[in-house]
Amino acid sequence: MSFSCPLCHARLTRSEKSYTCPKGHQFDMAKEGYVNLLPVQHKRSRDPGDSAEMMQARRAFLDAGHYQPLRDTVAQLLTDNLSSPSAILDIGCGEGYYTALFADVAREKGAETYGLDVSKVAIRAAAKRYSSVTFCVASSHRLPFEDASMDAVVRIYAPCKAEELARVVKPGCWVITVTPGPRHLMELKGLIYDDVRLHAPHSEQLAGFSLQQEQTVAYEMKLKGDEAVALLQMTPFAWRAKPTVWETLAKQDEFCCQTDFSIHCWQREV
Repeated sequence: MSFSCPLCHARLTRSEKSYTCPKGHQFDMAKEGYVNLLPVQHKRSRDPGDSAEMMQARRAFLDAGHYQPLRDTVAQLLTDNLSSPSAILDIGCGEGYYTALFADVAREKGAETYGLDVSKVAIRAAAKRYSSVTFCVASSHRLPFEDASMDAVVRIYAPCKAEELARVVKPGCWVITVTPGPRHLMELKGLIYDDVRLHAPHSEQLAGFSLQQEQTVAYEMKLKGDEAVALLQMTPFAWRAKPTVWETLAKQDEFCCQTDFSIHCWQREV
């Protein structure tokens, strides 16, 4: 399987250092091994996606294993639901923590794994570390893949249009989504907001898919001060946190914080 051109949607052919379509659109591969398929006219800002600081905070936090139960659960769902796949895609893959384990599942089944994110700094870091995955910088709203080319798409928090998922996922195959459950990171939110509200119950509908399975992964984390700061850094709450919140977290000997993940398995209608 190959990428499709983000400009004309034709199949891209790979050479040693670039991808090219029949109309002559060319996309060079970076030295780290990824390809940038986000044309300037598709960008919403100069450097979209997570900053280097957010990426580094997320990598440190995830490498410490705090979200490993979530990663293991999604990987097991891929193992259970895929029989003989050829391609798996992780949308919004960031620095590749989850993608690397999904690639292990795919490799055992003889499939390729692709990781996509709008952040070039995150994809660069991912490609440096995980050579078994084919990474690209691209928009999750304009997936650079051919119709009916994916056996499974994983979407952990990342946005993506339902029609794009329906386009690239093979009939009978899968989309696995992860969203915040009602009580996710309640203690962290309590430091930032006067009125702490539960996340709204899951209400997403994916046109062209039927919901086959749903489950919750929830547990308490016990974080050191620097780990709590890294958690805040990698969340949207960072933009709202006052300096006193950062200082309070940094001084914590142990910060207890609840996780609550909602996982849904959607099957493409035939």
